[in-house]
Amino acid sequence: MIGSSHALAAMKRLLFCVFGLLTLAVFPAAAQIAPVSSPTGPVMAGPYIVIDAASGETLLQRDSGAPWYPASLTKIMTIYLVFEELKAGRLQLDTPVVMTKTAHDIEGVNLGVPVGGSFPVELGLKALVVRSANDVAAAFGERIGGSGPAFAQRMTDTARRLGMSSTEFRNANGLPAPGQVTTARDLAILTMALVKDFPQYYGYFHTDQLSYGKAHFTHGVKFVELYAPYADGLKTGFICASGFNLIGSAVRDGRRLIAVALGFRRADLRDEFMVRLMDEAFALKTGGSRPKVWQLANVGSALPTVFPYGECGQIRYDMPGDAAWLGTFGDWRTARTAYDQGQAELAKLGVARLGKEWILPLSANKAVRQAAIIADLEPAAAEKLCAAYKARKMFCEVKKPSEMVQPFAGFWR
Repeated sequence: MIGSSHALAAMKRLLFCVFGLLTLAVFPAAAQIAPVSSPTGPVMAGPYIVIDAASGETLLQRDSGAPWYPASLTKIMTIYLVFEELKAGRLQLDTPVVMTKTAHDIEGVNLGVPVGGSFPVELGLKALVVRSANDVAAAFGERIGGSGPAFAQRMTDTARRLGMSSTEFRNANGLPAPGQVTTARDLAILTMALVKDFPQYYGYFHTDQLSYGKAHFTHGVKFVELYAPYADGLKTGFICASGFNLIGSAVRDGRRLIAVALGFRRADLRDEFMVRLMDEAFALKTGGSRPKVWQLANVGSALPTVFPYGECGQIRYDMPGDAAWLGTFGDWRTARTAYDQGQAELAKLGVARLGKEWILPLSANKAVRQAAIIADLEPAAAEKLCAAYKARKMFCEVKKPSEMVQPFAGFWR
């Protein structure tokens, strides 16, 4: 029997974090946003998977067969089909691709090629890797497929041929579209096929900068920098509903692993988790005994909503639910870590609807501090969380919506 309740609680928290990272099941459950372990503590995330690129062995996974929005990870399939055209000789690296008005008018991040202008295939590939350019992806689709819908059908047909049994594509760039869906399992299969089928072109994923006209762009996949010298690509993706997503590839001691991590609320936490995930996977000694990625089941139908409509990229101070104030800290990162730990604790306590982020900057006597607040909770959930914190002699106070008004003096401590 353990004599200290604090030691028991600490052990439970440690086991919880490890379990969240190492769970492996042949038949994944429906997608959920749940805690995972990262170097800075537990954070909320969606499905993930790590596979051996040579054998397809699944090393680590959680909910990898659950449906998810692909976001810009869609562009990996677009690139796969460009590589097919190059290999077949139907495109050359210097073949011009015309920018139509339809492609030019695509929203989001673009390269900026004018309507009627063109770019060579090689520049377009680099723009997809470095810039994740939506206009370039659409222009490739029209050039190869004849139209956007026809190219999307070819993408879906190719997915089926590769064994991506639960993936449907509706466009070449990953912008939100009804019916566009994939799974972490399917994305791992696609990436494994890309590496195997086109070794002569895979080097484009090493591209880390791009110049077009007077503009200069640098690579946005920070994981590659964080996991140097092992990481060598691949791709990030974000839309509000899917959160921040990443597919990464790394080679260590002559062995390549491919990892997919979905559903993060922050890009930096996603990248930190990927580093941890790769380290754990490379350290495993399985002898090839674990299921192959194509043996995993695609299951479930409910799609996620990481950032609800109207709350993407915004901070609101008028949320109606109760709040759990977890303390006020000297810097934003420490406050955000406290928030992440609080959300993980809520999930551990079985709370069905988690709260919303509210990191509140406060000023007093020329000093600035950051309050960590989980907002818009059901009253019982806020009370339950603070009770759990206080049982461990940790700070937590329940705040009513009526207390969430400027100048927020009640959150200074």
